[in-house]
Amino acid sequence: MPFTLTMPKLSPTMEEGTIVKWHKKEGDQVKNGELLFEVATDKATVEHEALDGGFLRKILVPEGSEASVNQAVAIFTESKDESIEEHQAEGMTQKEDAPYEATSAEGEKGETSTTKPAATGIAQMHFPIEPPLEDYTFEFDTEMKDRLAASPLAKKLAKEKGIDLTSIKGSGPDGRVMSRDLGMGQPALFANFSTGRKPLEKPGSYTEEPVTPMRKAIGSKLQASKTFIPHFYVQQDIDVEAMITLRNQLKEGGIKVTFNDFIMRATALALREHPNMNCGYDTAGSKIIYFKTIDIAVAVSIPEGLITPIVRHVDYKNLGQISTEVKQLATLAKERKLLKEQYQGGSFTISNLGMFGIHDFQAIINPPQVCILSVGGMRDCPVVKDGKVVVGKRMMLSLSSDHRVVDGADAANFIVTLQKYLENPPILLI
Repeated sequence: MPFTLTMPKLSPTMEEGTIVKWHKKEGDQVKNGELLFEVATDKATVEHEALDGGFLRKILVPEGSEASVNQAVAIFTESKDESIEEHQAEGMTQKEDAPYEATSAEGEKGETSTTKPAATGIAQMHFPIEPPLEDYTFEFDTEMKDRLAASPLAKKLAKEKGIDLTSIKGSGPDGRVMSRDLGMGQPALFANFSTGRKPLEKPGSYTEEPVTPMRKAIGSKLQASKTFIPHFYVQQDIDVEAMITLRNQLKEGGIKVTFNDFIMRATALALREHPNMNCGYDTAGSKIIYFKTIDIAVAVSIPEGLITPIVRHVDYKNLGQISTEVKQLATLAKERKLLKEQYQGGSFTISNLGMFGIHDFQAIINPPQVCILSVGGMRDCPVVKDGKVVVGKRMMLSLSSDHRVVDGADAANFIVTLQKYLENPPILLI
């Protein structure tokens, strides 16, 4: 008897996935527990094993194609030669829009709400892509130099002197360039502009690339965050000279830690002092969630997008332990081998663009969390010490907060505490 295989829900936030590879081909016998296909979800590439044995008769979603959760992806039969001509595939037969699901702590308990964003009256606007210009002529003819009206002597002298005749205004009949226009016999300076090449593409030409499940999930989540969460921001420029000195001293002793490790440890201790910042907001139930543990997510950039692996119980870990775990998680993230418990949840997020030379930025909150810390790069700047202007080392911290939960004074007190720890880094070694 024929039966249908549908796209499984491989993560609490998954709405669709891209089949990266089929490990079986049409006609193959598949046994229970055998690897069937790999799916790129919004978080990672996941291997899916067959739950029922049978013969793979027809693949409905080929490699590289997307399928929504519960969409039919293949037809199986119990026997090899059984007919499937009259079999109607069960489940969604084509890609449909999955309902919006609001989850608590990114669906850790599997509780969902069918509340749709459309209920707010805000709809996504469509911004059409303008087609390439058809009737367009490149204004600067790069072949003009070969056809330029110039006297034979002017062309000869220009070639000898390396002068671009297109940059010379001719004084002869009809603008003809003469030898006298080249300043022969008198000092003259010429600015020669490269004529370059004539463009081959029409203005506005473009190529298209499908949005990956991960990029689509990132876009949807952050768009909803920026649209529905009332963000506000506080910034503090901190002195990092002591932190630089301590890191160099640890390095000389054979202990290698990053500045981000210091920031992780300091943030955890600051959150311990300000538990009202270690919170989440349950939209479905209109409740503030006070997390009992300090689990910090770290934004890691990978080719497919952005993922936030989580270091648990950060306030109980020393700098070395934090450093080791962050490196391990970052490696797994780049290899797309993170387990779901390594990226789902978290009580606070840190996004560091300092290594890219960025001075400061404001990140978008990662819901259901209510805060995210943005870390800029270290820079030399003039500072006043003992009444004198000297060169100092500074770093900008920016805190984005959800005003439904966090007030301005709360954010200010937190970031001042964070400054205290980072400007007195020996405390972080205790």
